[in-house]
Amino acid sequence: MRATAWSNCRPLSSGAGYGVRISVSDRDRFFRQDWDHVLLEVDGSRQVVVRLSASFWKECAELRSAEIGRWLLSQRLAPWRRGAPPSVDIDHLAGNRFRLRTPAGWRSLPTRTHLPRIAR
Repeated sequence: MRATAWSNCRPLSSGAGYGVRISVSDRDRFFRQDWDHVLLEVDGSRQVVVRLSASFWKECAELRSAEIGRWLLSQRLAPWRRGAPPSVDIDHLAGNRFRLRTPAGWRSLPTRTHLPRIAR
């Protein structure tokens, strides 16, 4: 599934304040309401536990985690220009297990010196 990077408008260099936004149709197709968390594989092998908030099932279908933020920063997907968050791919592996990866054909953003500063 394709997702979009998400920020709370005040992300930190620690990765806090970042996540990924999932479409409502993908949320309903791949996620179950009885899950309180998902396991998200990042960097090819490391698994991160991401809690699903109550708002995930209402208006905010976002997986939020500082670990996701650190991954976005390490992949140079963050920070981004206002209104232009990058896309990422999420593979459903099995049950509540997913893999986060850069999209095929992805190219790095310009260096951070050309992008707005983020809070520290």
